[in-house]
Amino acid sequence: MDEGSHAYEDDTRNADVKVSVNGEIVHRDKAVVSVFDAGYILGDGVWEGVRLHHGKWVFLDAHLDRLFQGAKAIDMDIGRTRDEIRAALDAVAEANGMTTGVHVRLMVTRGRKTALHQNPRFTASPATMVIIPEYKTPSPRLLKEGLRLATVPVRRGYSDVQDPKLNSHSKLNCILAAIAADKAGADEGLMLDPHGFVATCNSTHFFIVTRGEVWTSTGDFCLAGVTRRKILDLCARNGVTAREKNFTLTDVHSADEAFVTGTFGGVVPAREIDGRVIGNGERGPVAKKLQDWYAHLMDEEAGVTRV
Repeated sequence: MDEGSHAYEDDTRNADVKVSVNGEIVHRDKAVVSVFDAGYILGDGVWEGVRLHHGKWVFLDAHLDRLFQGAKAIDMDIGRTRDEIRAALDAVAEANGMTTGVHVRLMVTRGRKTALHQNPRFTASPATMVIIPEYKTPSPRLLKEGLRLATVPVRRGYSDVQDPKLNSHSKLNCILAAIAADKAGADEGLMLDPHGFVATCNSTHFFIVTRGEVWTSTGDFCLAGVTRRKILDLCARNGVTAREKNFTLTDVHSADEAFVTGTFGGVVPAREIDGRVIGNGERGPVAKKLQDWYAHLMDEEAGVTRV
């Protein structure tokens, strides 16, 4: 399915996947939560996307770190330990017979409300945890041909408004950016920070390559991306200079390469931004190397030996 940075290969097995709702594993058609749930009423919760690769939840520790940090920041008790969440992930994978090529959305909301009021005091139940697994692998065309991005008017805000580092269920800021990108005929929106510097995309992290160096934002106005950090680490490991810094659209439009990163797609090139062709309009050599290095890193994490 062509869905921008989340374009994937259709898999008919997804029609019958089983979903975990507070530990109860049911067919997707029977997976429901209360209409009084804080996640439905208010977008009150945190979530993670995790990949199952050759029987291993890759980089799960980093994802759980972010999940618990986010819950702490919004003063929400997840009500489960890290080990209990691991066990729940394993249980839903086993119930579906899944071992690899799987993307999971792990969602935790504050729970069922006693009244339709935003204050957390009006919460009647423990936190709700839902795990939705899908057979989902990135489109090969996407990984090779890349994306068209458009700078959108919706900006990433200050931390004292709604901290953009929170992976919260309240995603309206990013949704509006995605809508603006759609209206511009692009696959994803490139978002600026309050100072006019490049921050991130609406659902992925953004990088450019200029004069042999890899640049990404300071990270002050974007989610603490797990894949983003892995890419920076891979650059350091392989002798590529990578900088977290402020840069502008002038730097973007004149870049040699551009790419985005995320848990689902890994490393995805961007071939065009704001109508400007980036480089020669094809996946650049640095993006290709990073795709290969990241694939090896996932195998390494999963204990897969490459011949």
